Amino acid sequence: MTAHAAVEGERGSSEDQQLHRRLGYWQLTAIAFGGVIGSGWLLSPLHAARTAGPAALITWVVGGLALVLIALVMVELGASMPEAGGLVRWPRYTSGRLVATLVGWGIWVAYATNPPSESAAILQYASKYIPGLFHGGRLTTLGVLLGLVFMAILVALNWFGVQLFAHVNLAVTIAKFAIPTITVIALLASGFHSHNFTGHGGFAPYGYAAPLSAIATSGIIYAYTGFQGPIDMAGEARNPRRDIPRSVLTALLLSMALYLALQVAFIAAVPAKVLGAGWHGIDFNSPFAELATSLNLTWLTWVLYADAIASPGGSALVFTAETSREIYALGKNGLLPQWVVKVHSGSGVPRRALVINFFIGVAFFLPFGSWHSIVAATSVLGLFAYSISVVAEASVRRADPGRMANWVRGTRLIAPVAFVIATLIFYWAGWKELRVALPVLFLSALVYAYQQLRRDRDLTDLTVGIWLVGYLVALLVLSAIGSFGGTGILPAPWDSVAVAAMALVAYLRGVHDSARYLATHPLPSE
Repeated sequence: MTAHAAVEGERGSSEDQQLHRRLGYWQLTAIAFGGVIGSGWLLSPLHAARTAGPAALITWVVGGLALVLIALVMVELGASMPEAGGLVRWPRYTSGRLVATLVGWGIWVAYATNPPSESAAILQYASKYIPGLFHGGRLTTLGVLLGLVFMAILVALNWFGVQLFAHVNLAVTIAKFAIPTITVIALLASGFHSHNFTGHGGFAPYGYAAPLSAIATSGIIYAYTGFQGPIDMAGEARNPRRDIPRSVLTALLLSMALYLALQVAFIAAVPAKVLGAGWHGIDFNSPFAELATSLNLTWLTWVLYADAIASPGGSALVFTAETSREIYALGKNGLLPQWVVKVHSGSGVPRRALVINFFIGVAFFLPFGSWHSIVAATSVLGLFAYSISVVAEASVRRADPGRMANWVRGTRLIAPVAFVIATLIFYWAGWKELRVALPVLFLSALVYAYQQLRRDRDLTDLTVGIWLVGYLVALLVLSAIGSFGGTGILPAPWDSVAVAAMALVAYLRGVHDSARYLATHPLPSE
């Protein structure tokens, strides 16, 4: 370990000790479920149905199973190496600065854009009863100003400590589970049109490639994002080895069941007259609330308008907390200036990171101006960060098997499968989205190069991390020539086969290079 790294570790350890270990199983479950259930349930069923018709059900199953596989690996790693901001710090420990920089930027942008996207969702729903907030598919000036106020309130709630955040989030989460459940029951009981599943072009009116693409572009992955909250806040859990795995999987499985039920209810409740132009033609600003109105469920309409504040607001509250921990992790690992690492001694909160993330959110909120625009452009970045944690788990297990909690059996097989599936979903997002998302990661590689020139000329981090740059370049090239928005030179299904093969090679190379790195840079002591 270099002298710089030693100083960095000592500083990080002293700050870690100021994080308050106060979160139990139910609070961690509420954090995970609260992070998952946000604006996704209010808007994703609409966009998935518009993209894929009734085959939107496939998107929730495939997306959910993919996230379960990744979650199984992540919770094993989280239970074995509980770290605040683990998604950034694990790759730093196993693969060096280059990989950690790429992952850190990906998860930073994905997390930091959640509060603005949730704010946009709240205001889009509110536009039905507060005129002047949403027009022409984006927020008005008034809507943007109100969104900024809401984002500032989220920072304030996190400002005074993890205990206040946890109590507020637990109360909000109870409502967030009850209201979608009531919505499913009410819609199915009042307006079940079974013909909607087979008519209007059939179950898959736009082919079976459409639901695969919708997994990323219609907000499905975005809707599941958030389950990792307990992993990010592992440094503040009372019993992380026991409670992190249970809380994450409980929240994720409950979310899968709820999302599937909501999609069934949405498809079944759409009136036939609305489907005159097919599923592409449906257009709601407040999907479930407008369906409730069409079924004369006035009471449900107003409940949904209220929940359109609670669900996105609760999710944004969780992500505001999580993102500050990720910025803390970036700073601790030397990927941002060290003053970012400072944890406020009284509250146990990295307050400077909260402020930084607020302004990052503003930077995305102002130009995009709508929920769907933000989600389509950035949700794949979160999936990217998840997938690299799979490589980190395999590397830790190989280097120090005695450290593993062994809560999840079979991760040697689950890990490569999860990485390949994540890469396929990344690819299925399409060329239009990847050509926006991947340059963000390439920019982070330039930041890494600049930092290396300032620090030293040691090429170890570069040689063990270059596989990830190659992986991203290969993915971008395959997307450009593939059938999901590309030129089609590489037709379906061979494009997906090629992507899967490339992903497996990249995974094996990543684990191999991590072993080389860990041979000279041992994991921190438990």
